[in-house]
Amino acid sequence: MPRPWEADPGAQFKRRLGKTAAELGNSRTTNDCPDIWELDNGDIAIVGRDMTTIFADRLPADVRIGLDERLVVIPRNMLSAAKPDIPDA
Repeated sequence: MPRPWEADPGAQFKRRLGKTAAELGNSRTTNDCPDIWELDNGDIAIVGRDMTTIFADRLPADVRIGLDERLVVIPRNMLSAAKPDIPDA
């Protein structure tokens, strides 16, 4: 049975949501993560630290991470800075 949603490998980066990591003081260089991007198909791409293994034994009972998925962590101020760029449902 196919998944109700699947990531589109052909999607392109459309625009950054919020500010760069450097602008927020979360990076010393322009080569570091984290970042939040809207893709041209409307999906969101998150660049963050892969914490899948570290959080694996602490996941809430209803959280699942698929074999092809990763749990990434970004700074709170990055998501807050992106809020004005994220449309309401």
